[in-house]
Amino acid sequence: MAVNKLEKKAYIYESHKRCMDLGIEFNMVLSRKILDGKEFEDRLDLNKELILNATPFVNQLYNFVKGSNFFATLTDETGCILNVIGDEDILSEAFKLKMIPGAYMDEEDIGTNAISLALTEKMPIQVSGDEHYIKVYQRWTCSAAPIKNKSGQVIGVLSLTGYSEAVHSHTLGMIVAAVNTIQKIIENNKNGEALKASKQYIEAAFDSVESGILTSDLRGNIKTINKHIYEMFGYSENELKHMNMSELVENLSSIVDIVVNKGQFWNEEVYINARKNKLQFNLSVYPILNSENIFEEITYVFMEVKKTRKTAGKISGCKAIYTFDKIVGKNKEFINIIEYAKKISDSRSTILITGESGTGKEIFAQSIHNFSDRKGETFVAVNCGAIPRNLIESELFGYEEGAFTGAKRGGNAGKFEIADGGTIFLDEIGEMPLDMQTRLLRVIEEGVISRIGSSKQLYVNVRIIAATNKDLKAEAEKGNFRKDLFYRLNVLPIHLPSLRNRRDDIPLLINYFMKKISKHLNKRMVYIDDIQLNYFINYNWPGNIRELENIVELIINTESVPIDILQKDTNFQFELYDLEDECLKLEYMEMMHIIKVLKKYNGNVAFAAKALGIGRNTLYRKISNYSIDRSIIEQSSGMEQGKMKNVPI
Repeated sequence: MAVNKLEKKAYIYESHKRCMDLGIEFNMVLSRKILDGKEFEDRLDLNKELILNATPFVNQLYNFVKGSNFFATLTDETGCILNVIGDEDILSEAFKLKMIPGAYMDEEDIGTNAISLALTEKMPIQVSGDEHYIKVYQRWTCSAAPIKNKSGQVIGVLSLTGYSEAVHSHTLGMIVAAVNTIQKIIENNKNGEALKASKQYIEAAFDSVESGILTSDLRGNIKTINKHIYEMFGYSENELKHMNMSELVENLSSIVDIVVNKGQFWNEEVYINARKNKLQFNLSVYPILNSENIFEEITYVFMEVKKTRKTAGKISGCKAIYTFDKIVGKNKEFINIIEYAKKISDSRSTILITGESGTGKEIFAQSIHNFSDRKGETFVAVNCGAIPRNLIESELFGYEEGAFTGAKRGGNAGKFEIADGGTIFLDEIGEMPLDMQTRLLRVIEEGVISRIGSSKQLYVNVRIIAATNKDLKAEAEKGNFRKDLFYRLNVLPIHLPSLRNRRDDIPLLINYFMKKISKHLNKRMVYIDDIQLNYFINYNWPGNIRELENIVELIINTESVPIDILQKDTNFQFELYDLEDECLKLEYMEMMHIIKVLKKYNGNVAFAAKALGIGRNTLYRKISNYSIDRSIIEQSSGMEQGKMKNVPI
């Protein structure tokens, strides 16, 4: 229960007094404690359950006040911010004050505020204007409520912050309602009681969802309806409330049987007896269970059929191949990462996979998809760095006929449309242009897209997994990447270790690739002795697993182990180009063959070109393209050497 005005003043007074005793400066700006890097990752790991259960309600809470200059935060029991989302203007101000994930909002580190009081007083509270201890926060009003576990212990705080002139008691009421629902879900995580407990709260959000939603009892009597159903079916509210679901959905009994036996009926096309004629929709059906796990009611979710999306997905071959059981490794930290990835696979929150090039980010993304309830749907991979800037919008969101010169007749579905119901993997997300980042943020927040040349909004149900080898947080601080988009993508972070940080997996990986590649090439495996294996284990692997795979293929093709590549004192180094795998392998093999021939003829370009069956200019171009160290070429051809880069490969 929230405190009254007099009590509130007493709490504020006592808190301000504690702040003075703690030596907190009135003019301080930043929290005394802000976690970063590994420390913050560990904090996120400790609060996985809270984040997974609370994040949908943090997003929903923000959607209720979106456009009103508010931002929502979720903290743990110590006051450390785990997640923050909000309108861009006020969020930018908060970021300047380092109110970011990792910052502590407890009394000891930032003075009196609603979050700190919710932690100390263990009850919902609202703090406005000069009730805040530090001056920079006095422009705001903040409502916060503690999230408690079954034993009554505080495990986190949910808050909503806006400008002080927007203070209103109903804001605190919204926070309390959301927290009550989160607590019920945490208490009843394995059965349908959570859904029942949050029914009123969820019904309030029904009309904000761009799908038609109905619930009924087991006899088909309709219980609740959202506004989109009336638009879809053409019936009035009064007409629908006096109808049975069997009058609307053909073969309803067989659908209910599937739900009873399998737990859900997911995204299948069905015919609906609408007011004027039969219409086709995508239907998903879910059971509502009571506290004793007994099937009690049914939820029906209707979406417009988008045949072009499914057709485009089939033609494009958008399918995830890899699964977790195909990932090779026994390193303890790596196994923990796999288990964590499995745990978050069914979450609808966005995932950001980070790690160096060649560490297997797409393999993890595919495995997450195949481990989730979306495994039967499309998996669309998009390399944001490989698409020309002027084409990325049409590639992601599609276009209508006549939208621009050269547009195909009938238009074209974008990657988000094709991925509807499934997963989209945005690789090299750090390369995405800033204007496209704005559009992507809207897709994450609202779940809608618009094709180029169309004003029609299309609802898409897409799980977003992004990946990068960049430090996105640093890029956001530099202004190269939107901060609000970074924090929306980084809800469930996964960092993949480099191969040099899991050296105990190298023998295992060599054995795996040796078997796989020798079978593919129809060649025998090559034995690697202990001394040679030691070179593999001690090499730094700048190209990570991708480089290791290519070295193994080279070994199989040449039937020899390239110790010179793995030694530190070589006259050239192997540089991994970011190309598609097959192309990469062919170019690497060509490069190594050119080096071998040049050495054979003591660097004589004319003789080497003749032996290779190519012209001298062609050989010089290849030497330049591959940046082959010019020390390999004979010193007598000094004039021609000047044309080449002095960069080792």
